[in-house]
Amino acid sequence: VITFNLDEYLGLSPDDERSYHYYMYSNFFNHVNVKPENIHIPNGVAEDIEEECRRYDEAIEKAGGIDLQLLGIGVNGHIGFNEPGEELLAHTHVTTLAPDTIKANARFFNSEDEVPRKAITVGLGTIMKAKKIVLLASGKEKAGIMAELLGDNAVSTKVPASFLLLHPDVTIVMDEEAAQIYLEKKGEVRA
Repeated sequence: VITFNLDEYLGLSPDDERSYHYYMYSNFFNHVNVKPENIHIPNGVAEDIEEECRRYDEAIEKAGGIDLQLLGIGVNGHIGFNEPGEELLAHTHVTTLAPDTIKANARFFNSEDEVPRKAITVGLGTIMKAKKIVLLASGKEKAGIMAELLGDNAVSTKVPASFLLLHPDVTIVMDEEAAQIYLEKKGEVRA
């Protein structure tokens, strides 16, 4: 098994409890049998961030790409930290977090002001090259974006997750709260 995390906050060291590196080790890697050399997480404190992005893409390529890509979705439709905008970058890059993302992620920090404003993220092109994609959505705060994503079937840079509609092998898993608005619009709500 070889793993590649999607993203990491810029400026948070791996031992910072708020970093994705720390979170993944505390909640997953320390509890499973994956060789340390097969665990890849972007380095948010690399001396040369642009080189770190290139290195990360090269490591993914060297591993033969992504077989199974697990994704969550942000309330604004972002996947990884590929935020809504005029253009979406194909490769791993530094991105500025959208206000919605900062607000949503503030729960992991003491205040909204402490949330980093930038992050490294795997690009949409790399995500779309995965052989299989599973998108997970849970909670009522995701209901609006899931209804938009599934109801419109329109691909737009304003909803980065909409590009998943073009992938040949995507499974979307939602809990009832995340599916609520979509099901109401389709007239399939359970009492």
